[in-house]
Amino acid sequence: MRASDRAYRALLDEIQSGALAPGAVLGEVEQAARLGVSRTPLREALGRLAADGLVVQASPHVTVVSDLDTGDIRELFEVRRALEESAARLAAARGDRAVFAALAAEFAETDAAATPDAYYALIARFDAAIDAAVANDYLTAALRNVRTHLVRVRRLARENPERLAASVAEHRVIAGAIGEGDGDLAAHATHVHLHNALTAILASLDGHHVSSRFARSTTGR
Repeated sequence: MRASDRAYRALLDEIQSGALAPGAVLGEVEQAARLGVSRTPLREALGRLAADGLVVQASPHVTVVSDLDTGDIRELFEVRRALEESAARLAAARGDRAVFAALAAEFAETDAAATPDAYYALIARFDAAIDAAVANDYLTAALRNVRTHLVRVRRLARENPERLAASVAEHRVIAGAIGEGDGDLAAHATHVHLHNALTAILASLDGHHVSSRFARSTTGR
């Protein structure tokens, strides 16, 4: 693996996991030393992350992890809704029904609150099956970009067991509809899932902001 690819993957994982939080400073010298690469491949990695929208340039030699606020999340879901509803409808028309029926059965047996990592791995396989069924490179590329940002947003749902359980049920309906070749139901179920996901994420963000304000007010007394 090239040094720039290695640096990109390491930084991407840290940004998506939250190890590098929004606003974290990524100085070239410090990051190059930490990742064991020279500054040229590090710059290439940072350029790719900037193209992904995950970092922004604060100065010629300092990059920071981009913020993720309510407006960003709403815009992300606007794009996600258009792409994923179309993809679900196309998958129902083009996909292998047995593949999605099997995925629906897996969702029915999944306890996301108990094993969130296994659940997200199942979602990744579901997404891959959607991509394969749709067989449209342009749509797949657009979805890949949305999913890159979505990983950061999904961290908020891990703190809400009730939402995780509801998400499992919603994915089961979507996969089942695709498995039955019902494009209208697949698209509608996707719409409902995304509406519920966005509502829960925004509520979680509001809760974090209230907690932060309370903590600052009490420590300042």
